[in-house]
Amino acid sequence: MDFFETIKGRCSIREFENKTISDTDLAKIIDAARLAPTARKEEPWEFITVTDKEKLNELCALTPNGPFIKSCGACVVVLCKDTRYYLEDGCAAVENILLAARALSIGSCWVAGDKKDYCDAVLKMFAVPAGYKLVALLALGYPKKGFNPLEKRTLDQVWHKEKF
Repeated sequence: MDFFETIKGRCSIREFENKTISDTDLAKIIDAARLAPTARKEEPWEFITVTDKEKLNELCALTPNGPFIKSCGACVVVLCKDTRYYLEDGCAAVENILLAARALSIGSCWVAGDKKDYCDAVLKMFAVPAGYKLVALLALGYPKKGFNPLEKRTLDQVWHKEKF
């Protein structure tokens, strides 16, 4: 898929087919994440892929904004070492995951992590060592209803030249 078409076609998917995502595709997605830009070349990220239905149900129960996690094909838990720019670095990796998934015709939805009440419970659930932050949970799966991106503001509405 063309890079710009991938970006234009990316949207949040919350209804998934009951279909497995291959380890080959998950590896491509995580590989794209690790190639994200990083401040001071720290690469503070770690990624846990969760496909076990029982664990997906557990994650779903912890996250009030992620009821669809129980039906996704995989959830990526994005973690970062607690460095100065962990959130910026982690979010760059998250965006790469979202775009890589779309390029593979896999839907995704970003569920917030950082500073949420459930962060500690998620870290404990996956036996994450001290010194890491939960950046995000990313539900991945094949969309039940296809990709239907929402209308966005036009380029002319957001692009300012030399001043606001």
